[in-house]
Order: sequence, then structure tokens, then C-alpha cells
Amino acid sequence: MTVTVSTLPNGLRVLTDAMPHIETTALGIWVGSGSRHETAAQHGLSHFLEHMAFKGTRRRSARAIAEEIESAGGDLNAGTSTEQTAYYARVLAADTGLALDILADILTDSSFDPAEMEREKSVVIQEIAAVEDTPDDLVFEMLTRTAYPDQAIGRAILGTPDSVAGFSRDAIADYVASQYGAGNMIVAAAGAIDHERFCDDVAKQLSGVPATPHRAAVTARYVGGDAREKRRLEQAHVTVAFEAFSFRDPRHYAAHIFSHAVGGGMSSRLFQTVREERGLTYSIHSFDWTYEDTGLFGFYAATSAAQVAELMPVALDCLAETTETLTEAEVARAKAQLKVSLLTALESSSARAEQIARQHMAFGRIIPGHEIIAKVDAITLAEAKAIGAAMLATPPTVAAIGPVGKVPTPERIAARFRGLATRSDLELA
Repeated sequence: MTVTVSTLPNGLRVLTDAMPHIETTALGIWVGSGSRHETAAQHGLSHFLEHMAFKGTRRRSARAIAEEIESAGGDLNAGTSTEQTAYYARVLAADTGLALDILADILTDSSFDPAEMEREKSVVIQEIAAVEDTPDDLVFEMLTRTAYPDQAIGRAILGTPDSVAGFSRDAIADYVASQYGAGNMIVAAAGAIDHERFCDDVAKQLSGVPATPHRAAVTARYVGGDAREKRRLEQAHVTVAFEAFSFRDPRHYAAHIFSHAVGGGMSSRLFQTVREERGLTYSIHSFDWTYEDTGLFGFYAATSAAQVAELMPVALDCLAETTETLTEAEVARAKAQLKVSLLTALESSSARAEQIARQHMAFGRIIPGHEIIAKVDAITLAEAKAIGAAMLATPPTVAAIGPVGKVPTPERIAARFRGLATRSDLELA
């Protein structure tokens, strides 16, 4: 990977990663603001702004935006996460200028027409309703809300029907002014791209973006707790989580190895023990989420009401036993799978554009693949065990939907892990 970086006078960073063997370009604009940068009154505004960007500018109607990019055979999309928002496209190399023009237009000159706003509010409220009707999605929203109560990082990215219904043009303008400054944005491209030409085009399109510093997110405070909702469902959907590490903490690599060994694939302990040996579930997996100052590790499972009481202790015992009996072979397998996923991403121009943008936004530099692999390879069996024990010693968070009467409480779960490690093992250095 050979990445070229330039910074415009207004602070906007331009990154390119040339891939001479392909004939398309993936490009996008990444903004270092997401749902955790919102105030309570702005809940869901990052996501709503992403929707409204496609609803017309002074030069293009919503239909014209779609037709222009698709007439060139390209595609245009966006996404909002807890900490970032991205607007991106993929086109033939010859149409890179067109894609950049459209991205710059929707990001800096959206009209936010009141009629379009009202229609899109209805669309987003339907999107929220779809999550409410999908328990395996909703249970994760319940999980983060309970792990980080009364904090933006714990609130649902989509917002609520009431918060979305209350958005105004002024609210959007205030949010853009506070978050969409050039110093908080990165333009990145990978594929068939010439850096100097692309940098010149970006300067023409986005040099007028003000260098306003963005509002920093409030430091996350992990709490843990219990959230459950009884519903008449065929299955109980259950998540159990613990505090983990931020992506800035070098220990998050060991946490990922532990997570993968526990429930990251068909050879993992949870899959083999809970599904293959006992047949207690169709779906069970671990997860390891990292944010800039915190993280979550845990597992999700879905099973019938009659089998919850059997599944939960078996799954929890898997986690505890892994801190004692994890093997070199399991660690090696987890390392191999992580390295393959990292290297596979380098084969896609879209993934490479996203990777360089996110890395530079998080660390102020591009982390070479060989450096990440070296850190993964350096993890020892003892380190993976210790990191797993430290995470399991933190206060549990439980979220469950469906027939959840037999899902154990956080207190009962904590008791199973008592003595694995002290809380100080997880304190950030």
C-alpha cells in the first residue's frame, strides 16, 4: 500500500492509494462526527443529515443526483456510525471528477427543502420501526443503551420518532456548523487515481469549507446493567457484554484474539459447544467493538424459551473456561483469520479508501498492514488469557427480548466470573 497525503490550507486532508491494476475509483468524504457527538436534542441528527444530503442541492434535484451517478454506471451511498459519517461513491476512473463534484455538492450545498425534510422524516421513522420489529437488531440497541446509560454513545444512531419529528433546518445548520469543519474531514480515494490531479480537484470543490474545529465527544462511561423486554416471540434474543478496550489501546488486539477464539467462527468454542455439541441454538457469536475511548466484548445468542436456562450457563462457562484453557492452536487460528480479513480488505478499492480515511482520522497516520500483522503475531497465549479474564471481571451488561424470564441477571453472571481478574487489570495506561 502506497498512500499519498496532502493537507489543504483550510485543514482538509486528501488521501489517495493508487492501485494501477484496476480501472475504477472508490472515493469518499469522511467526517469525524457521528451519533456520539450529538446533544440530547440532536439525537439522530447525524443520520438524518446523511439522508437529507441526497435530497437535493441548489444545482441538482434528488432525482438528478441519482440519475447522474447511475448514468455513469457508478453508485453513491452514505453511512452513519457512532463516531463517523461517510459519503462515498465508486465509478470508472474517467468519472472520478463527476463523483467528486456530486459528493462535494451534496455535502456543502444541500438545500434542505422543508417539504423534502418532512417526507424524509417519515422515511427515517419507518426505518426506526423496522428495527423495532427486528429483535436481533433491537437487542443490540438495548445493549449499548444499558452499557452506557444517559450518554450519546449509548443512544441509537437512528434517533427516536419524537426526536426525528422535531428536527428543523436551523438544527441541521447548527450541527453542520459545529461538526463539518475541514479539520474534521478527510477526502480519500483508492484505485485508478492520480494524487496531484485529485488533490487539485478537491481544492477546487472544497477549499471553501471552513476550518471550524468540531465539538469533541463526551468521554464514555461504561456502567453495565440489565435491559429485557418480554415479547411473544418464538425465540429469546440475548446479548451479554463486558467493558473492553478502545482502538487506541494496544491491548485491543489481544481482546480481538480472545473474542475470535470464543465465538468468531465455526471452530470457536461457543459455536462448537453450544450449537454443534448441544444443539441449543442456530445463531451464536461473539463480538468485539472498539471506540476511541472504550470498547465492548460479548456474545449474542437466540434460542427457544425452553432452552434459555440451559444455553446461558453453558455459554458463560465457555467464556470462563477459555481464560484458563485457551490453547496455542486456538490463538494461532484466530491470528490467521484476523490476518486474512485484514489482507482481503486490501484487495478492494472501496475497503482501502475507507481504511486509509479511518486510520488517518483515528491516528493521524496510515498504519501499514505489516505493522498490524506484527502486533497480532506478537500476542502471546498468556496475554490473550489475561485480557479475556480482565474483560470478564467488569460489570456485565445484559439485554434480552422475547421469552426472557430465565435469562440470568447481571449479578448472577458476575458471580460466575468472580475471581478471574481484578478491575485494575482493565484500567487504561
